[in-house]
Amino acid sequence: MSASSTITVGDNHVDLPVKTGTIGPDVIDIGKLHAKTGVFTFDPGFTSTASCESKITYIDGDAGVLLYRGYPIEQIAEQGDFLETCYLMLFGELPTPAQKADFDYRVTRHTMVHDQMNRFFQGFRRDAHPMAIMVACVGALSAFYHDSTDISDDKQRMIASLRMIAKMPTLAAMAYKYSIGQPFVYPKNDLDYTSNFLRMCFAVPCEEYVVNPIFARALDRIFILHADHEQNASTSTVRLAGSSGANPFACIAAGIACLWGPAHGGANEAALKMLEEIGTPDNVAKYVAKAKDKNDPFRLMGFGHRVYKNYDPRARIMQRTTHEVLGQLGIKDDPLLEVAVQLEQIALKDEYFIEKKLYPNIDFYSGITLKALGFPTSMFTVLFALARTVGWIAQWAEMIEDPSQKIGRPRQLYIGPDKREYVPIDQRG
Repeated sequence: MSASSTITVGDNHVDLPVKTGTIGPDVIDIGKLHAKTGVFTFDPGFTSTASCESKITYIDGDAGVLLYRGYPIEQIAEQGDFLETCYLMLFGELPTPAQKADFDYRVTRHTMVHDQMNRFFQGFRRDAHPMAIMVACVGALSAFYHDSTDISDDKQRMIASLRMIAKMPTLAAMAYKYSIGQPFVYPKNDLDYTSNFLRMCFAVPCEEYVVNPIFARALDRIFILHADHEQNASTSTVRLAGSSGANPFACIAAGIACLWGPAHGGANEAALKMLEEIGTPDNVAKYVAKAKDKNDPFRLMGFGHRVYKNYDPRARIMQRTTHEVLGQLGIKDDPLLEVAVQLEQIALKDEYFIEKKLYPNIDFYSGITLKALGFPTSMFTVLFALARTVGWIAQWAEMIEDPSQKIGRPRQLYIGPDKREYVPIDQRG
């Protein structure tokens, strides 16, 4: 007999089924709660509500665990590459060498965008935020690729998936180039995914550009670390948009729009600004005191996480990556890194941070790394969107293929006026 849970509403006792996953907390299936009791549940932010079943990502925030299809993030980031991660996300298993070569080939051959997209960019102001451009351009892909918008066709779904993974770096690089007034650089098929992206961002037609392999590996690792993160705000947005039957390009554009919010995708930019405000290691103690003062508006950014109540497993990898990049650049005494290291040491030893479980998260280090690689802060969230695209696509495809999924329709607790009588305007006092 399957497990159940009894909920009492007034004099009504209702048995509801309890579902058990592979790992993690059990969930109570409240799908028939309203039909049996006449009440809904109230859960702002859906912090205690599971909206779907998923096989893609698992997080144990208390233990500091992040799994992609069952594989620890540390192993994937240290030993794999981003396109292998994409394959794992889409198909559920790691590829064989032949499958990996075929997948890399297909993604590489989809990196170019329709040439008319070039003119699309000319409609934006020069100072348009790159995320504004990405929302518009990704949504506009559905106007160019009509052969991959039928969500009922599994072949078209896969073509759309490959196209978005392949074209997102090209569009992101175009958005960057447009913002700084440089000509677009077309992709090259003889480069790997991340090297190709770096070249499209930083090469210019008047001279040769040689990709630094350490920089390419660092960015590839950043992409892996951001590929998916369970049912966060943008992923849930993609699933909600997809539940209506919207085409995949529109769904990913919706995810990008959600990610743009500073509480979601802008966290690494906020962490970098905080480090710049602190300035030098001499100021760390003063700012830590300010952070502890409830009456001071200053907040330490890049510490703690809504999910992780332990050390963010991605932060350890990101810390090493930051040192590798700065070491390659010859930046031995970078003040931002020194500030970051001091803050980290305090956070791991100070009772205030330990009690509140304010451990450094991935955003704490990724902002420094992206800045060192040459990206302006306006591009940070764009890079996040580029990496997260594969997670969004995998989650979207999983939702489409799940027979139990319905169009999203959250309920509400109405607190507006009760029913009122309309009075014609000429009769109002």
